[in-house]
Parts: sequence; structure tokens; C-alpha cells
Amino acid sequence: MTRAAPPADSRPGPRCSAAFSTAAVNDRQGVGKGRPGLPAPGGRPQQGGRVNGSSGRAQGRVTAAATAAALVVAAGGAAAAAPPGRRAAPAPAGKARAAAPDAEIAASCAPVAPPAGGPAHRRRAVPPPEGALPPASPPPAPAEPVTPPGASTALDDCEGPSLPRPRIVPPAPPAAALVPAPAGPKAAGPAREKIGGPGAAGLGDAYFKDAGNGGYDVSHYDVALTYDAGSRGVAATVTITAKATEDLSAFNLDFRGPKIVKTLVGGRPAARSRKGQELTLTPAAPLRAGRAFTAVVQYAGRPGPVRAGSLGTYGWVPTKDGAIVVAEPDGAPTWLPVNDHPRDKATYAFHVKVPNGLRALANGKPAGSVRKGGATTYHWRETSPMASYLAMVAIGKFQVRTGRAGKIPVITAVDPKYAADAKRLQSTTVAALKWEQKVFGRYPFATSGGIVDDPRLDYALESQERPVYAGFAPDEEFVVHELAHQWFGDSVSLSRWQDIWLNEGFATYAEWLWQERGHADTAKGIYDRYYRQPADSPIFSPPPGRPGRSSLFGFSVYIRGAMALQALRQRVGDKAFFTILKRWAATRAGGSATTPEFAALAEKVSGKKLDRLFQVWLYQSGKPRKW
Repeated sequence: MTRAAPPADSRPGPRCSAAFSTAAVNDRQGVGKGRPGLPAPGGRPQQGGRVNGSSGRAQGRVTAAATAAALVVAAGGAAAAAPPGRRAAPAPAGKARAAAPDAEIAASCAPVAPPAGGPAHRRRAVPPPEGALPPASPPPAPAEPVTPPGASTALDDCEGPSLPRPRIVPPAPPAAALVPAPAGPKAAGPAREKIGGPGAAGLGDAYFKDAGNGGYDVSHYDVALTYDAGSRGVAATVTITAKATEDLSAFNLDFRGPKIVKTLVGGRPAARSRKGQELTLTPAAPLRAGRAFTAVVQYAGRPGPVRAGSLGTYGWVPTKDGAIVVAEPDGAPTWLPVNDHPRDKATYAFHVKVPNGLRALANGKPAGSVRKGGATTYHWRETSPMASYLAMVAIGKFQVRTGRAGKIPVITAVDPKYAADAKRLQSTTVAALKWEQKVFGRYPFATSGGIVDDPRLDYALESQERPVYAGFAPDEEFVVHELAHQWFGDSVSLSRWQDIWLNEGFATYAEWLWQERGHADTAKGIYDRYYRQPADSPIFSPPPGRPGRSSLFGFSVYIRGAMALQALRQRVGDKAFFTILKRWAATRAGGSATTPEFAALAEKVSGKKLDRLFQVWLYQSGKPRKW
């Protein structure tokens, strides 16, 4: 049930059975990636637990059950986990239709175009009391090896008996992809070697050095995927439309998925090699800078998730009746050959063929479905630029609802296990979306919604236009957090992973504003209670502006990140502060940005010098004292 922030001397247990309520700590909300399981009243968060919010994994992703148990122990038994099945109270009623056929879903999107003018995840943290928490940082654990896709044992109970993998013939690539590019002047073999070199394997991100690739810019991915329920295998053809930004003799894609059966560049066979996550394609002829080209990768096999220490289990995740993709931060290559960095955003088209009786959902607007024989192909189109980690496909049995938040189509879907929560998910999504448009400005995408599926990940991810709640039905704050990411994280993406607080701090602060809106609390009151925590509390360390890869979804990214925004609000005043939020979302929509760029905008709008405030709150070690 929904609770107002507790008084400083109260010690209620964690909220929300499957997702301790700390959106900030569980975006993948650790309950999830979206927000970490933030320190609950009277308890100390378990170290190594991923904060879940949009991506909240508190220093290592943790399940709700494990976190609740840790809080009970830390509080000496004073904090009791909410009983299984306890949910947040329903949000204000919104108009929703009962499970609708595919034609109705498509119709719900067709009549209304995106608003004129243009085209993240984790849980809310219940503010802890002012009582002291135990010291925050135990000795670092030994680095955990990354589990290759398909080798994780975390989800064995979902995968069923080991079955032989059938030979699956990948779908043919779109006809356009097979048309050779116009022939250029033929150069002799040796001369070709002088035209360009291989593109860089990695974009130089300090936290994910192999992520992304240099030498080209992707504009569109066309993903045709066939799912085999018996083997849980897939056959896929991914067609990439891109432009060379330098002369290229070869270029790389990020891919850790199944066996590749064919590669083409410009409609002609291309040589390939694989090493780690790097897939190198060598076209039959070099690509000149400025030239548009297509690359086709066909593969067949059984994708699987990555299990990566503090980052948890993510990527292509099997479910009891299908699969779902939750890919933050670098899980997209488990199923897509991709330029895997938020800096290279692109549009997407998905064509997912599944056995009759199953459904397939993805990002964006539904574009119809075609039933033929024993299978149905579902088409979805994401027409706004999207970072690859936000690309999502959900395959399984779902109860689907459609409705609207004003003119915005809202499509939600729940696994049959969560059928009782379907209406509440729809109405809460509608209510939160209407409110957030008033606070953050025009919604940046064509549709909205959410998906609840059954893998026991206990975190949420802000998949573009359709957040995923993995293993639990979200409460109001969880939904608010994930929808806030549509502005902060999805539309305005990161230029570098170090600036993750721009996603999680903003989405966590949205939860505080939601509390303020309902007069249950104030953002300042929540800030004050957090600030009374001791200097060694995990909410203060490491600094959110440079958390390090292992603490990418730690408590401080969510909580201290949100506190930094409250400190900014108190310095510049409400009028300037909310102008800053709206202008940031509007001027950076569809692109990516950095912390220095946000600080520059804040100074420009407010007319105040704010360098020390940002330095102290985002980069200085320890509890902020003077700013």
C-alpha cells in the first residue's frame, strides 16, 4: 500500500513485497534497476545490492527478498518486510479498456499524432529516519567474472528442461538491404588497402571501454526475429542503416549473441570475425566517409542473459513462457548486433514472429500483426531516437490494456500471474503521465505504457515508451520514477555513463515531487531526513558525479543525486528551478548530454554562479557541508 514518508522516529519495514519501495534504489529496481533498495527506516542497506530505480541497483543488484531480510537483521528485527502480495494503493482511476485484440491496440495509436512540435528505473526509497546507520562500506569483494550470454544459472527455473536446439532458418533481410550500393570506380586489390582503416573498437567511455564503436553513425535498426517456443531459440535478421564518418576498411559492432550465419554490407557478402563482444565486418570494398550503407547480420541460436557482479542479471532474459529484454547498461549485445552506446541513438522497427497463443510487444507504436499458419508476426515501430540499452522485446502470454493520457496512447501489458494488477498499472500510468507533463513539459514520445512480466529480477527498467517491471507489480512511486526517465534518460540520454545521476537522481527527485503533489510530504522534508544521516551513510558515498562502474547504481547516485537537485532548487528558487528542468528536457530532447552542460544551463537560467554547489554535491567525497 502507499505510505507517506514516515516520521523521523518511526521504523516501518520495507514497502512493497516484491520491490522494497525505494524507487530510487530500484530502477532496475532492486527491486530493480530503476531504483535501489534504499536504506529503509531503521535499517541499513545490504552492501552489494543494486540500487534500483531506473537503474537502481544499490552497489550490486539485490532481490527484494534478500534486501528485506538484510534490513530486518540490520534493524535488530525492528523492520519487518511487507507480507507477500501487499501492493500499493490504486492510483486515481484512469480510463482503461479491458484486454484488447491487436487491432484495437493499433487503433488506439492511429488517430492521434504525437503532440505538435516534435516527435531509464528503479524504486522509490522510503525516507529513513534521522537515526544513525551503521558504517557504509565493507571491504570490496573480489571482482566477479562476467558470465557469457547463455551461461548464467540465475534463471534456471525459468528455462525448463534442456532441449536440442533446432536448426532455425533466419528470416530474409528486407529487400532494400540486398540491393548492392551503386558501383563506384573499381580499384585494384592493393590500392584498396590505402583507403581508410578499421573503425575504433569502443568509444572510449571510462566505465565501458568496449561499448560502442567508431567510424560510423547508425540511423536505423530493422529487427526481424522468429521465436521457437520449444527450444527457446531465435533466428534473427538485423539490418543496420548507417553512415560512415570516416573512410573505413572495416568496422565493428557489439555482439555477444548466438552463432552468426550470414553477414552482408551494401548487399554483398562481408568477411567477419569475433573476439569478445567485438564483431568485425570487412566489406568487399572500403566505405568512404559520408557514404550511407546497410549492414545485415543473421544469427540463430539461444540468447541468454549476462550476469555481471554488481550490475546483476540483464540482457535477453528467459521467462516461463517466453523472454523479455532488460538491457541496461550493456546488455543489448546479448541479442542485437549494435553500436552499443547511448551516444549513438537510432530509430527501430521490430518484426517478432511467435507461435499462436503468445504475443510480442516492443518499443513504440504497434504497426499491426499478421497471422499465418501456426504463428503470428507482431510489428512495432520506434520512430524517436533510442539508446540501444532501452530497446525492448517481450514475448509471452499477456493481458493487454489500452487507454489514453490526454492524446497520448497508453498500452500496458501484464503476465497472467499479475492479472489482478492490470487495471491499477494502467490507471496509475495514465495519472502519473498526466502529472509529469505538467512538471517536466511536453511528453517526448508517441506512446507510453508499461509491462509486468514474471522473471524474478525484482527491478524495473525504463525501456523507451514501455517500462518493464520484472517480477513485481509496481506501486505509484515506481511508476512515477520509470516514467520520469522518459524525459531524463530516454529522451535526454547520457553522453557518458559517469553521468548516470542525470538519469537516476532526476527520476528519484520526481518521486519526491509526487509526494509533494499529494501533500503527503515535501521534497525538502525528505531531503532533510536524508541529510540527518551520518557522514558514513551509503547515501553519501561515492559522489554521484563519479560513482565508478561498480557503484553505477549505488544508493548515492539516486539519493545524493536527488538531494543535489533539492540543493539547487533551494539556491535558485522554484521558478528558476522548474524552468531549468523543462528547458533541459526540451532543448536536449532526442540527444545526449553531460553534467557540465546541465550546470551551464542552470547558471544561464538562474543568473547565479553554481560551480561550487555542483562540485560539492556531485564530486566531493564525503557528506556535503558547505556549498
